[in-house]
This record gives sequence, structure tokens and C-alpha cells, in this order.
Amino acid sequence: MHLKKRLVIIPTYNEIENIEQIIRAIFDLPYRFDILVVDDSSPDGTAKKVEKLQQLFADKLLLEVRKEKKGLGTAYLAGFQIALNLDYDYIFEMDADFSHAPKDLITLSEAADSQNADMVIGSRYVQGIGVKNWSLDRIILSYFAGIYVRFVTGMPIKDPTAGFVCYRKTVLEKINLQKVRFIGYAFQIEMKFLIWKAGYRIIELPIIFTNRKLGTSKMSIDIFKEAFLGAWTLRFNKKIK
Repeated sequence: MHLKKRLVIIPTYNEIENIEQIIRAIFDLPYRFDILVVDDSSPDGTAKKVEKLQQLFADKLLLEVRKEKKGLGTAYLAGFQIALNLDYDYIFEMDADFSHAPKDLITLSEAADSQNADMVIGSRYVQGIGVKNWSLDRIILSYFAGIYVRFVTGMPIKDPTAGFVCYRKTVLEKINLQKVRFIGYAFQIEMKFLIWKAGYRIIELPIIFTNRKLGTSKMSIDIFKEAFLGAWTLRFNKKIK
């Protein structure tokens, strides 16, 4: 029987307050999930902390350090390539700050298996509004951003900007990742759009997204603009199949 290999990709920039705790929480799960940290040379020493932890978890903790901050999307694309080269069956996107609960990795993984899904999304909006410790204006902005993206692109995904995702290996092998153009949070929209347009099976499962307690959010107005305009770019790009 083939045992599924799972890799959790965690992009980091200045996550020294969270990185050890999130790594240990994932490794404490009853299923095995390996971790790849893609760090953009964090000045706070995030990568050095991961290097120390590799002495304890050498067989399942990977680290890729990039020379400069290049954006969330490029971090995940670099991670995808490493995951495919190492022949992982399931590849996960996850934040370092505990906004995504480690235990939900099991839920996403089991759904990919039992429901034969190519992409499983940990969704904040598939059953009501699943967020915790957010301000009202942030909830409104995020919720209506999802409605806006669905309207513009036509894809029936309740949480198109979600960053907690499980991919089946075969999807990432067949999707042309070189087509992916966005580097900020629009990357999340684009990946879902490409996979939806290609006809793969996508499911959404409800999660509770908890606002970070430690560290600083990477959200900015430029990232929001990219997502706002990116939806129209995807809709009218005739080259996407």
C-alpha cells in the first residue's frame, strides 16, 4: 500500500515569534506532514531558527532561503517545484502565524483522499463566516471581496482568496505554473482560477480563521489592488484554458 507523502509549504518573512511553535504543532499531529519553510532572508532570524530545528527534525523539515523578498506567490511556486521534485503526493499552503489551525491539515488531507478531490480549500465562507478576532471592517472587506471575485471570474468558489489549500500532486504537475503571473494575494485567486478552468475537482471545507496574535500582517494596499484588478485580468485572458 502506498503511503501518502504530504508536504506543508510555509512562506515566511519575519515570523520569528511563530515559526518554532507552528513547526512543532504540525509535527505533533497524528499523521505525518513534512514541512518546507520558504524564507525571504528574514532579518529577524527566522531562517536561522529553522536551521536549528532541522537538527531535531532532519528527516522532515526542509528550508529554502531566498536572497530577497519576492512575494507570496513566487514563494509558493518555488515550494511547489521542490515538492514535485521530491515526489510528494499532497502539497499544502499554510500561514506561519496560526491563522490556520494545524489540526485542519488532517481534515483537508482526508477530504482529498475520501472525496477524490484535486484541490481542497479551507474556506472561511462556505458555511457562514468563519473568522475569529477580526474587526468588522476587515470581515466586510474580505467577505465582499469573495463575492466580487466570483462575479468577475465566474468561478463558484466561496473563498477565492483563501490561503489554506491542499493540492493533489497531479494537478500541480499538469497546470502550467509558468503561466502564473501574480505575486501577492491575487496568486491565491489565480491558482484556483487555473485549476477550475482546467476542470479539476475542487471542494471547500469550513474552517475557522483566527487573526494572528504575534508578528505583523503582510497585507498592504498594493496587495489589495493586485487582487482587485487581477480578477479582471483573469476573466479576459483568452490564453487561459
